[in-house]
Amino acid sequence: MKNIFYILLLTTQVFFGQSGFKKGNDLYQNAKYAEAAQAYEAVLEGNQESAELYFNLGNCYYKLHQIAPAIYNYEKALVLDPSNREALNNIKFVQKQTIDEIKVVPKVGFAKLLRDFTGIYPFDTWAWISIGFAFLFLSFFMGYYFYQTVTVKRIFFVGMFVILLFLLMSVSAAFFEKSHYDHERPAIVFAESAEVRSEPQKGSSTTFVLHAGTKVYVDETLGNWKKIQLTDGTEGWIDRLAIKEVKD
Repeated sequence: MKNIFYILLLTTQVFFGQSGFKKGNDLYQNAKYAEAAQAYEAVLEGNQESAELYFNLGNCYYKLHQIAPAIYNYEKALVLDPSNREALNNIKFVQKQTIDEIKVVPKVGFAKLLRDFTGIYPFDTWAWISIGFAFLFLSFFMGYYFYQTVTVKRIFFVGMFVILLFLLMSVSAAFFEKSHYDHERPAIVFAESAEVRSEPQKGSSTTFVLHAGTKVYVDETLGNWKKIQLTDGTEGWIDRLAIKEVKD
C-alpha cells in the first residue's frame, strides 16, 4: 500500500512539473517574463529539474535584467548538461554585462594537456565510453579464444591490448573528471556589491569588492564566511549570504 502511495505521489509530481513547465513556456512566449519565472521556480520547488528548465529560467531573468540570477541558472543548466551550446553562448553574452572584469589565468604544461583531454566529456560520458571499451575488449577476447586460425588469433590478441589501453585511459579520465567535479565549487555573487576581506571577520581589511553576476570558486567555509578564489588566482573571504553556490 505504501509503495502505491509513493508511485501516485511521484506521478503527481511529474504531472504538475510538466504542467508548470508548459505554463512557464506559454507565459514566456507572451512576454510575461516575471510570471514565467515564477512558474519555473514552482516546478523547481517540486524537486523537478532539468537543463532545459534552468536554461529557460535563465532567459526569464535575463529579460528581467537580473544578471546574477540569469548567470546562476545558466550555470545550473551547464552542470546538468555541460555540452549545452545555447547555455554556453548565453552565459558568455550575459557575463559581458557584469561590472567586474576578471582575467582568466590559463593553465600551462602537463596539467593543461590533461585537463583539456579529460574535459572533452563529463565524467558520466567517460563512464559510458569505458563500458563500451569493456564490451569491445570482451568481444576481442572471445574472438581470440574461439578462433583457431593463427593470423586471426594474433589480430584479436593485439586488438585486446590496444583496447585495454583505451579502456584504462577512459576509466582514468572518468575518475579525474569526477574528482574535478566534486572539488570544484562555483558560485555567483548575488549582492549588488560585496567586500572581500583578507580574513573571515568584519574587522579585517577589504582586499577588493565584487559585484552581482561575478563567478567565483569556493575553497573553504568557516562560519558565516566563505573563502573564494577568482579565475585570476586572487583569494579572499566573503560573507556567505553574498554568494550562491551553483552545486548546492
